[in-house]
Amino acid sequence: MKETSKKIPGEAYTGAIHARFWLAGNEHYIGIGRITLLEKIETFGSINAAAKEMKMSYKKAWKLIDEMNQVYDEPLVLKVHGGKSGGGSQVTPKGKAVIKAFKSLEAKLIQFLEVEVKTLDL
Repeated sequence: MKETSKKIPGEAYTGAIHARFWLAGNEHYIGIGRITLLEKIETFGSINAAAKEMKMSYKKAWKLIDEMNQVYDEPLVLKVHGGKSGGGSQVTPKGKAVIKAFKSLEAKLIQFLEVEVKTLDL
């Protein structure tokens, strides 16, 4: 396989296979970008900090969160108002379950692709 400086779309799951997948339903989807946003919110406790870390506007991050919250019967992210530290945001137990399910499926995909890439004649 020739080396290229061009960015190949999708995650590099193996040296020869790049892929992306989404969990889809109700006209919305959750892919690695939205999962990463949820993980950053969990890390920072803030939509704004998560958005900045991802080089995304707060408005775009909030739109994505709002869409995700509407897909499920329970919200994935809640805003926390007030308090000594001024509030913030938190990923709900449902949000954590979605992250875990996505990461579990991703791990299985990686295992599958690592086996399959050995059968390719590249």
